[in-house]
Amino acid sequence: MPTDPKPTTTPEPTCRVVEAGAAFTGKQGLTYAPAISAETVGARGLHMQIVTIPPGAWAKPHKHENHETAIHVLSGRSGTWYGENLEHHLAAGPGDFVYIPANMPHQPYNLSATEACIAVIARTDPNEQESVVVLPDLDALHAAERKAG
Repeated sequence: MPTDPKPTTTPEPTCRVVEAGAAFTGKQGLTYAPAISAETVGARGLHMQIVTIPPGAWAKPHKHENHETAIHVLSGRSGTWYGENLEHHLAAGPGDFVYIPANMPHQPYNLSATEACIAVIARTDPNEQESVVVLPDLDALHAAERKAG
């Protein structure tokens, strides 16, 4: 005779449509509007949100412990310093995709002094802010660029 399935504490995932949630300021210092997450749909391995980087704004140097990140730039242009000492640089604009490996220190910023940069972020951390590790020891590395911006 078959036994009843084990009771679960989380409901079975199902298809859903969600709107972006209320914007919040993350540990990184940028504004995020969460959409798909453990909290909103019970996601188990994925988080998706919209980030807005105001004109001239810089995030705090940080990494996402044990989680990969994929970014799709919708509008504006961003730069990102990355590497153990933020020694590498990339720039991305509308239509570009950016990949950031797990545990990679990085510091994104807006290349424009007049236009916001808006992007969709997907991360393998369904709880989004739990894996964020701010790296204050790296903060002074690009201070001159921030002041010049």
